[in-house]
Amino acid sequence: MKRQEPTSDESLMERYQRGDVQAFEALLVRHRRGVFNFVLRFCADRHTAEELHQDVFMRVVQSAEGFKQRSRFTTWLYTIARNLCIDHLRKQKHRRTASLDQPIRDGETEQTLMDRMASSEASPDREADVARIRSCISAAVAELAEEQREVFLMREEAGLPFDEIARIVDAPVNTVKSRMRYALQNLRARLEAAGIEP
Repeated sequence: MKRQEPTSDESLMERYQRGDVQAFEALLVRHRRGVFNFVLRFCADRHTAEELHQDVFMRVVQSAEGFKQRSRFTTWLYTIARNLCIDHLRKQKHRRTASLDQPIRDGETEQTLMDRMASSEASPDREADVARIRSCISAAVAELAEEQREVFLMREEAGLPFDEIARIVDAPVNTVKSRMRYALQNLRARLEAAGIEP
């Protein structure tokens, strides 16, 4: 029995443009986690990320008619996500950006985002090491130049290929690869300075 290939994003979007709501739901299920992770890392605040995440998919709904088959759906989707993040950061420019290791109030407790991500199965020593490493990585990513950070996040969080990232940020592929190389060099230097072997 021949295995059925999954429907492409572009085909699902075309079906949604014709009024198939289930096609949009399939796109949402397929991409919501990746988009949320990208937005969260970009803006470094969970509450803001949740709002922007909703805004991304609302913009997809509002702009669905304008989607053309000339580009990949993921290119279009992450362009929307990137633009919303940049707009938000520009509005917040006068405020200090919260880092991922800033305490977040959750009812009666205060934990960092990295604390919440630590594995509950690890030993206390291992858990502390993992939390420290994650905190260092998050801080290092947050301190990257914006153009390096966005390329790094699109590549590492969203798993996008360099040519697609290049279309999203409107830069040559070699420039995108160069930004990624500098981002990795900067991250490596910060981790080594913190005593972490990358």
